[in-house]
Amino acid sequence: MAHLSRLDLYLQNSLEQYQFQTKYQDHIEYNLLAGDPPPRQKVHRYKPGTVALKEIRHYQRSTELLILKLPFARLVREIALNFVPGSEALRWQSQAIQALQEAAEAFLVHLFEDANLCALHAKRVTIMQKDIQLARRIRGAWGGLG
Repeated sequence: MAHLSRLDLYLQNSLEQYQFQTKYQDHIEYNLLAGDPPPRQKVHRYKPGTVALKEIRHYQRSTELLILKLPFARLVREIALNFVPGSEALRWQSQAIQALQEAAEAFLVHLFEDANLCALHAKRVTIMQKDIQLARRIRGAWGGLG
């Protein structure tokens, strides 16, 4: 057997002690008065899909708008500039932009519902671009919320 220096023995004992502590961490009793560190609690994790279902239920109950108001208003104003001759900007009432946003979000939610049905019909759970294209094609050119 080879001769081990004190440093080698110390490192070997430290490694064995660390392996023992990590292996049997749940079974070691800690003495908080002696200065031992408290045991780390396991981080709580939900099963896959639980949080998604919770979010679905939350958004089904809620009625608030999901798209932020200011970016949507900027987009509406930018698109409206294409329809006005010259460089003059249209003035918008806040209720008009809110009505547009309500209609846009209702349209998108309905489109995603139809796309989800297309994906389920194809025996998939993930919506793909072709599902959205098929849903829009089946609806027709002016298919809205009907």
